[in-house]
Amino acid sequence: MLETEDQGRVRLLTLNRPDALNAFSEALYDATAQALIDAAADPEVAVVVLTGAGRAFCAGTDLVEMGARNPGGAGFESGVHGFAGMIDQMDSFPKPFIVAINGLAVGVGATMLGFADLSFISSEARLRCPFSSLGVAPEAASSYTLPLLLGRQQAMWTLLSAEWITASEAEQMGLVWKVCPPGELLDTTLAHAQKLAALPVSSLVESKALITRGWHDGVAAAREREDAAFSRLLGAPANVEAIAAFMEKRPADFTGM
Repeated sequence: MLETEDQGRVRLLTLNRPDALNAFSEALYDATAQALIDAAADPEVAVVVLTGAGRAFCAGTDLVEMGARNPGGAGFESGVHGFAGMIDQMDSFPKPFIVAINGLAVGVGATMLGFADLSFISSEARLRCPFSSLGVAPEAASSYTLPLLLGRQQAMWTLLSAEWITASEAEQMGLVWKVCPPGELLDTTLAHAQKLAALPVSSLVESKALITRGWHDGVAAAREREDAAFSRLLGAPANVEAIAAFMEKRPADFTGM
């Protein structure tokens, strides 16, 4: 589900649910959150790199589990950390956190880039923030982090339209740092990670803290607003229709909603 490999002082985390396009189940949220907690505490780890196995980076939240949260849903059990706990750890992670987007990145697979210190992407990868098409609202403080990264209008279109973004568009917007040929993505990402890992961890931690210190309050406030909006919309008619359409493999019909 989550593979961990140390390459010197770089810890590589690989989302490994390729049959589900690495969509986050509660168990995977828990595993990723715990992996970040462990890496933060490990003095032998200087940098963390997150990537995905197979043709996707991350297809977002598992929609089968999302459907189980709706009124009438059954069988959903909250994890120890869950979505919120994983975002907590990304927000507070003290060391350089690098993302290598190897394929499709949807939902939280895209919004987590707001917490990445450096993002690399395969030239064949695409990203999408599908919240409006699912009848819900932005998540993971993306209503705050994406305008900072992209500017207000680019962020507005990205979060409202639910359209796909190519790797080159993501680079032009400022959502990612470098576009790489697919076969070179991980090597390029790890080479940059190793350059950072060769430096004093104390300096990396202090420097990152100085750069990010001013934005944590904004992230916390955005998450509170987003959680309230998500609660209002989850299980509402548009969200129920979106999940049903996904399960039935048909276009959603939001007529009159």
